[in-house]
Amino acid sequence: MMLTVSTPLKYACSFLFLLSAGAAFAADSGYSFQDHPGEYLDVLRDGKIVARYMDAYDKSKPERRLETYKPFLHVFDPEGKAPITKGAGGDFTHHRGIFLGWNKIGVNGKTYDRWHMIKGEQVHEKFLAQTAGKDRASFTSLVKWTGEGDEPAIIEDERTFAFLPSPTPAYETIDVVSKMKALAGETKLDGDPEHSGLQFRPANEVDRKLTTYLFPQENANPHKDHDYPWMGETYTIDGKKYSVVYLNDPANPTGGFISAYRDYGRFGIFWRTTIPAGGTQVFHIRFLVAQGDMLPVETIQKAWNEFAGRNDPAPKTTVRPAEYGNSPDSKAKGDKKPAAPAAEPAAK
Repeated sequence: MMLTVSTPLKYACSFLFLLSAGAAFAADSGYSFQDHPGEYLDVLRDGKIVARYMDAYDKSKPERRLETYKPFLHVFDPEGKAPITKGAGGDFTHHRGIFLGWNKIGVNGKTYDRWHMIKGEQVHEKFLAQTAGKDRASFTSLVKWTGEGDEPAIIEDERTFAFLPSPTPAYETIDVVSKMKALAGETKLDGDPEHSGLQFRPANEVDRKLTTYLFPQENANPHKDHDYPWMGETYTIDGKKYSVVYLNDPANPTGGFISAYRDYGRFGIFWRTTIPAGGTQVFHIRFLVAQGDMLPVETIQKAWNEFAGRNDPAPKTTVRPAEYGNSPDSKAKGDKKPAAPAAEPAAK
């Protein structure tokens, strides 16, 4: 028996086919999102994962809380197969991908640790925006920094990640903007260079003997210098070399302390600043990610000039091997030994 399809149904089927084909084309052409609600949001370019925003939050079990007590962004390799950044567990479980926090947040005479997540968390509440196109994409996550117990949240954080065209040989450019609002009164962001700020953490499998750093200053001393316009690191995972450049917006608070020398690769900037009650503070950083050797200094400087609206010449630079255990900051509490994945780090 032959099934006969009416003309209107034929048109409907054709329309649905074209619609599904168009959706498939859109997913494989330019940027798109693939959401896994309550777990993570994937950012894809030409059908490949370029980044994964880990937004889960689950306090049902202690070990699950440790896995989900802060949102962060994983950066993927050029093939879109695996992250080149670290997740929960491993050495210093609170180090995760592109993340931010402060271990001494002063509000109304109390101090909160939202670096190690002692007695509180950073909680992704919802996405405020998601935009994807041929050459760029962005999304904004609303993150609440909790108080202790039944206390209300102390900070509301509108955290935006944008994915932009990259200068060769970089394969990814990630813009990060954190707009932090003081909800519970005047809020002092404080701590130390090893346990505060906006940071990047390579995967736990990094070959520690091969990590190096590039600084935009002759005879650079990251233990004493402040406010680098940019800096970079090169690290190796499973025999593959990656280079990451950290561009610092000059509109960020001044006096930024540099934290860039650890052999396991966590690096970034720590700022001390005070947010007035009800006021906001914006932090803005851009990352350039490449597979292979560090980008040429002229390329980095050009990218920073475009980012900062400047026209500065390429500086003399310093390349330093990574340090661990011999730096002035290595005696700071909280960074002495790896933290067990299933154990809460002590308040340090």
